[in-house]
Amino acid sequence: MIDKLFYRGFLEGKSDFMTPHNEAKKEDIADVVIMPGDPLRAKYIAEKYLDDYKLVNKVRNIYAYTGFYKGKRITVMASGMGMPSMGIYAYELFKIYDVDTIIRIGSCGAYLEEEKLFDIILSDKVYSESNFAYTLNNDDCHLVDVNQELNDKIYKVALDKGIKLFRGTTACLDCFDPYMTDLNKYFERIPGGVNPISAEMEAFALIYIANMLGKKAACLMSVVDSKFIDAVATPEEREKGLDNMIEIALDSVL
Repeated sequence: MIDKLFYRGFLEGKSDFMTPHNEAKKEDIADVVIMPGDPLRAKYIAEKYLDDYKLVNKVRNIYAYTGFYKGKRITVMASGMGMPSMGIYAYELFKIYDVDTIIRIGSCGAYLEEEKLFDIILSDKVYSESNFAYTLNNDDCHLVDVNQELNDKIYKVALDKGIKLFRGTTACLDCFDPYMTDLNKYFERIPGGVNPISAEMEAFALIYIANMLGKKAACLMSVVDSKFIDAVATPEEREKGLDNMIEIALDSVL
């Protein structure tokens, strides 16, 4: 049984124990983490892109791999789905494992007609109706700014590769938006001037925690569905069809 002393120890940096959610030792995690939502996508990235990698966490099948990309030591770790899951892993990586930078790479729904399947989106700000910040930090915050220095590096890498990025405010939701009973009512509630260009379910928690702890984080997304087109990416395409986004993220941390 884990008691409060356990939590107090690792939160104050006075324990060598793993967290309840991550069995990796502190030295097993690199200072830069690439973070897909899907554990199988983390496995795919490690197998395709990393040299001398090893599996350092498999608790709850949230796989984390640490290895080398073009000589740079990095960790690729899944976040799971939704802000609560992202919140746990991002907080522990930043606070317990002394991670400096996390780049989320994930899928999203497009909110602009010109955005097509597998187009890539970079969040400059993230809006959420969620009370995540209020619950975590007694902060009535619903719009967060992404680290612009990191974003500028990501944008430059994309330009150098000749890959177009859509860049703007994105929405972070508490539910999968295709299941909403009335998406139009959600748009009516969004504050004036926000105008999200896409939606996903994890970035607000990541960016808020990074800002709170003085760390760096960014969010890259590939479009896998849109209200403007009938086509939807298959699960296999979602897992393996996102290589441009993955390579932008990896090259951004070199």
